[in-house]
Amino acid sequence: MKETILLFNPPEKERLLKIEAALFPLHIRLKRVARPDYHQPLGVLAGLKDIAPAEGSYEGEELPGTMFVFCFLDDRRLNQALAALRRSGAGPFPYKAVLTPTNSLWTAPDCFEEIRKEHEAMSR
Repeated sequence: MKETILLFNPPEKERLLKIEAALFPLHIRLKRVARPDYHQPLGVLAGLKDIAPAEGSYEGEELPGTMFVFCFLDDRRLNQALAALRRSGAGPFPYKAVLTPTNSLWTAPDCFEEIRKEHEAMSR
C-alpha cells in the first residue's frame, strides 16, 4: 500500500501549507478527510480493500483538534515524517496515531477519543 497520512480537521491554510511542504520531499501522500467521511473505518479511508465501508455520512461535530493517522509507513519513514512535521513549525499536533489492525475498524471520532484518553492518562 502507498504510504499515506490521513488528516482530519486540518489546520488553517498557513499551517496546512507548512505541513504539505514538509511532507512533499518525502513523497508521502497526505489525504485530507472530509467531515462527512468521519464515520468510515480508518482502514477504508486508508484504502484497505478487506474492510467494508459504512453507509451514510457523518453528521456529528468536528473533531476538537487536528488529527493525523499514519498508514503503511515503516519505523524509519514514520520517524522521517514526524521529524519533518516538527521542523515545519506548523505544530504542535498532539493527536497522532499509526494505523493498526485494531484501529483500522475505528471511526475518526473513536480514534480521537482514544488518543485524548491516552494523553490524559499520561499527563496524570
